[in-house]
Amino acid sequence: MSRILIVCLTLLLAACATSTRPQPDGGRALTVLISIDGFRADYLTRGVTPTLSALAAQGATGPMRPSYPSVTFPNHYTLVTGKHPDHHGIVGNSFIDPVLGRFTMANKEPGFWDQAEPIWITAEKAGLTTATMFWPGSETEQQGERPTHWAPFDQAVTGDQRVVRLLGWLDETPRPDLATLYFDTIDTVGHTFGPDTPEVDRALAEVDASVARLIAGLQARGLWERTHLIVVSDHGMAQTSPERVTYLDDLVDPAAIQILYAGSSVFAEPAPGRAEEVRRALIRRHAHGECWTRETIPARLVLGSNPRVPSIVCAADVGWLFVPRSRPVTKIGGAHGYDNVASEMQALFIAHGPDIAPGVVLRDMDSVDVQPLLGRLLGIAVPAGDGRAQDTLPAMATP
Repeated sequence: MSRILIVCLTLLLAACATSTRPQPDGGRALTVLISIDGFRADYLTRGVTPTLSALAAQGATGPMRPSYPSVTFPNHYTLVTGKHPDHHGIVGNSFIDPVLGRFTMANKEPGFWDQAEPIWITAEKAGLTTATMFWPGSETEQQGERPTHWAPFDQAVTGDQRVVRLLGWLDETPRPDLATLYFDTIDTVGHTFGPDTPEVDRALAEVDASVARLIAGLQARGLWERTHLIVVSDHGMAQTSPERVTYLDDLVDPAAIQILYAGSSVFAEPAPGRAEEVRRALIRRHAHGECWTRETIPARLVLGSNPRVPSIVCAADVGWLFVPRSRPVTKIGGAHGYDNVASEMQALFIAHGPDIAPGVVLRDMDSVDVQPLLGRLLGIAVPAGDGRAQDTLPAMATP
């Protein structure tokens, strides 16, 4: 019997089982939001993720379009706020706020995060209990609220250890109604080796096993048959090479710009007194990418109205990189951050649970649609965002 068939049978039996354990939480449903950073949508077809494949087959699934730029922090905040980065304020992994200054992924200053309300704050304000196991923004107090349980990010904590910590929180009273869980291994390995490698396949299998461990822990606690599991990623991954690089120094004097970050996309500010020079050099279509001013970014990318968006934004063609010569590309690897409609950037979406219709394939899923879905599953009103209810309503057993 194949491994994937064994997993499918296990999940089917678990769904049909009736727990004999006491239910001190009154039988409330549990919603668990899992992010697998860098899990490209088509990774699910590689045959190395039997647990996730079984969840997808029994629930609702489909490729999910990330927001632009298709990088980690903006898209994780989009997933939990229902807003594009231009509207929730985390417009990149690094940016400059006119008042607060420089934002990096290590910054916990509340002011950077308060342009939108994440789902755990909405849930806590509604009287629910939440637990966040590593999620961008979850370490920051907002509106005087925090998740009931949370942990500062530590990449050294393994996937299985993260699962064990989350299961421990589920043993607390009151038991959380909403939990989040974050895995970063696949993204890290994808950057290092590239997406189409044995190393990524091994990372996929490792994370899949951690998800199976979570399901086993939920089964042991009598929670699985009333758990909604929403599995997402923030973006995909594309192959890069030293042979597909545009060096910014060949386009503009390095002293004329401040680069906030570079690679698949560029965020940059002209040096004082050199704005016109930078515009003449950069603002056009290049051989393997394009640069815009903040005001001329294409409307479909939904970026440019927030003052945190820099004066200059460049987008490399998929598989190409814009970098300064001070940071040369010397080896094959992987990158994301490209145009959010590119097939290589499409993210994972799986929904499974008692209120999810089985066998549904969603055709127009967007990352802004996840937050309203979470609100429906939790039974709470959520702040209005950029998502469309019709994108996920087919996933509901009773729309």
